[in-house]
Amino acid sequence: MNLLAIECSTEVLSVAVFASGELRERLEDGGRRHGDRLLVMIDAVMADARLSKLDLHAVAFGCGPGAFTGVRMAVAAAQGIAYGLDIPALPVSSLAALAQEGFDRGAATPILALADARMGEVYAGFFEIDESGLAVAVADERLCKPEQLKLPGDDVWCAVGPGLRAYRRLLDEQLGYRMDAIERSIYPQASAVARLGARALRAGLGLPARQAMPVYLRNKVALTEAERAAAR
Repeated sequence: MNLLAIECSTEVLSVAVFASGELRERLEDGGRRHGDRLLVMIDAVMADARLSKLDLHAVAFGCGPGAFTGVRMAVAAAQGIAYGLDIPALPVSSLAALAQEGFDRGAATPILALADARMGEVYAGFFEIDESGLAVAVADERLCKPEQLKLPGDDVWCAVGPGLRAYRRLLDEQLGYRMDAIERSIYPQASAVARLGARALRAGLGLPARQAMPVYLRNKVALTEAERAAAR
């Protein structure tokens, strides 16, 4: 299985290739200016793996939620590659990739994956780890204010991600003893997207390129000038 993976839902841009059971990844902190680097990094990681695009069997991408421009860029790149090569596209939740990265770096389960949604809100995903060591959602992803976040069940959840760092105080006040946390910087990465995408491909969950879509959770992507002024 030769699989290309793309993740750019945060300021960290990453591209990976999963080939012959091995992962190769390129990662940059691009400050959300991914447009200048994405195609260059795809070519570089393909060269690292000594593959041409014609060798690919599928392309996985972080479908969000996350930064709208970055998510759209990942979708567009995956669609273009999948369409041009007539291979499946594999949408992977960026929150699942974040939870996977957290688990790989020592997070206990269950895992609360938190991305900064801006506008005083967080994207939250809830994950366990399956017998193969991969993240599995146990509840629907949601968008909410940190002071309104509710956790499923009665477990203590290990929180990871940019949303934790952005709203730590409010989350502590809201969730109390039910939230543990990993403090270090953890972002969704293409290596996690690749592993989760490979599982989806083995399960026959690949999509035609035209069906590759972003997940925003927020219906309204941008505020008007008047709404921004009112929110200040």
